[in-house]
Amino acid sequence: MTSRLLRTVRADRRTTAPRSASPLGTRLPLVAAAVVAAGLTAACGPASQPAGSAAPATAGPSVEATLPSASESATASPEASPTASASPSASASASATPSRPASGSASPARTSAKPARTSAAPEPARIPGPGYDSSADAQKQIEAALRAAKADGRAVLLDFGANWCGNCKAADKVFAQPQTAGILGASYHLVKIDIGGNSSANSALLRKYSPSGGTYTMPVLVVVSSSGTVRTDTHVTGNPSLTADGINAFLRKWAS
Repeated sequence: MTSRLLRTVRADRRTTAPRSASPLGTRLPLVAAAVVAAGLTAACGPASQPAGSAAPATAGPSVEATLPSASESATASPEASPTASASPSASASASATPSRPASGSASPARTSAKPARTSAAPEPARIPGPGYDSSADAQKQIEAALRAAKADGRAVLLDFGANWCGNCKAADKVFAQPQTAGILGASYHLVKIDIGGNSSANSALLRKYSPSGGTYTMPVLVVVSSSGTVRTDTHVTGNPSLTADGINAFLRKWAS
């Protein structure tokens, strides 16, 4: 009886499709049949076949029965691995992305206060050279000096003199010295007017800005404000000492 059962099991195993392709449900009857055959062999005594011939029938189905769960775990693991690997990459990309400031926030460079700009010192006024130009239009020169004085706030210094006047030459030497020239350029627009010739126009200008009359001692120095008002007239007050100290003190006193 045992021999018949074993032959039946083996015949069924030959006609059955390969176990690797069959589902788990079709393998279970084979396992049960093998177990029954093994039990019958133990009950009926040793089989006519060698002892090792029945081992594949008993051990094979049990090993094959566990393969689906191993294949299922192998199939399930690739499905879970992309999710696990995606999480580190996502966190790495998130950590690598630099944070950006809010659109409404201002950068420290824009909000920091800038140092105040100091206004550049104005260019010094031009100082005419020594002597007096008898051919110059003194009226136009005075008008130009008054316009410049209104623009930059300097005063106008009118110097009435003559080329043959010794005192006028002494004053010219002081005007050329660096310290005096610096005071003149910073605070005055100097106009030199020749009254040593026969220019009636220039003589009229002298009487206009120094109307006290009488005998004039050259040079006559008249300081005029930017509005055209006479501030001082040396024909009335007398000339300062024609030295650097005397003229510098005079210029500083009447500078606007």
